[in-house]
Amino acid sequence: MSYFEQLGLAGPILKALNVAGYDKPTPIQEQAIPSLLQGRDLCGIAQTGTGKTAAFALPSLHHFATRPKPRQAKSCRMLVLSPTRELAAQIAESFRTYGKFLGLSVQCIFGGVPIFTQKKKLEGGVDILVATPGRLIDLIEQRALTLKDVEIFVLDEADQMMDMGFIHALKQIDRLLPKKRQSLFFSATMPKTIAELGNKFLDNPVRVSVAPQSTTAERVMQYATFVEQREKQTLLTLRLKSEDIDRALVFTRTKHGADRVVRGLKGAGIEAAAIHGNKSQGQRTNALEQFRAGRIKILVATDIAARGIDVPGVSHVFNFELPNVPEQYVHRIGRTARAGAEGVAMSFVADDERAYLRDIERTTRVKPQILKLPEGFREAVANLPPPAKKSNNEMKREDGRSGPSRPGKTAASHLPMAGVGAMGTPAHKAALHKVAGSLLPGRKAMAAKA
Repeated sequence: MSYFEQLGLAGPILKALNVAGYDKPTPIQEQAIPSLLQGRDLCGIAQTGTGKTAAFALPSLHHFATRPKPRQAKSCRMLVLSPTRELAAQIAESFRTYGKFLGLSVQCIFGGVPIFTQKKKLEGGVDILVATPGRLIDLIEQRALTLKDVEIFVLDEADQMMDMGFIHALKQIDRLLPKKRQSLFFSATMPKTIAELGNKFLDNPVRVSVAPQSTTAERVMQYATFVEQREKQTLLTLRLKSEDIDRALVFTRTKHGADRVVRGLKGAGIEAAAIHGNKSQGQRTNALEQFRAGRIKILVATDIAARGIDVPGVSHVFNFELPNVPEQYVHRIGRTARAGAEGVAMSFVADDERAYLRDIERTTRVKPQILKLPEGFREAVANLPPPAKKSNNEMKREDGRSGPSRPGKTAASHLPMAGVGAMGTPAHKAALHKVAGSLLPGRKAMAAKA
């Protein structure tokens, strides 16, 4: 008898789990599901990739399977709040997978798509609604949705919600929810401000915690290279050409920075796509589908857009720019080395990012192995064509959007990158060829060296 059978989950749920091949629980599921089946509120510290979606989806689906009710117009029985469109879509898909034999209505709403189509879907009511805060409030204000019938409320990625400025929206939503409900609160970190937010939603909650955010995955080999900001594009191109890469995530601080990196990679003959808030929902979905299918091996993302992306087979994570919050570094490199696999995390560190690296080392208690620039690298960079200058409009769009930077320092993402805009020229290709052979040959050699 499997663990999920021992829990007494409804037959249709067990059937769906069997079809999906799920038979062993993760630590967060073992800690959370029994209490949630009893109707308790829960406060969980867990990051993406720990199995937390199933931890709250399975007991919630069991609740609906054993307590069927007719749907009420413009209403829902369960509300799951997510900070990003990608994570919301992923959560909704998980509910459909686990509840495929229950006949429940699962809808996902977020911005970036016409609101009238979402209104139509809510007219007859739904069982489970997954939403981003902004679009949820829009629908409520337009009288297309009421929260008066919510029995289960889930706030996922609370720390990211705070970072994105949703605090006032969350308080507004809290006032609209019934007082009598089961509430679940998940966050990757639990500083005082997040804990105080949780207290507003929860009543005598069970507290569970897995994978503290100061702990990096043991199977991730971590490396750092000190390099000038304007030379990072060339170094990234060389690493991508020389490494044994299955799939790679590249992180930048800004949306426009992500686009510039993709342009540079494409100019060097490397297929890549960017995912961030300025992309349409169709573009983001298409990029993710191509990345999952392996048609594109390189996905360049901002931290917010990447939150919740759970793609198997990511062999490398590149920190093109270091995050200024150490916990974000842990989020990033946690995208690789999943399901027992090994992974590689490489950070490119400019002079004004060294303080960020020290903060990361203090938080994680791990010092990445320092990799020197390949022999002949600077000579090769010197032979590159002049960097393409940003347009005035691009600089204006970026002004003030690069996130906090240390006083007296130039935001790294505002500096020009060598050769961007001319990455496909013969001069650039010759320079890449000259130094590519001097780089480490790949994961196997790096593992042997570590």
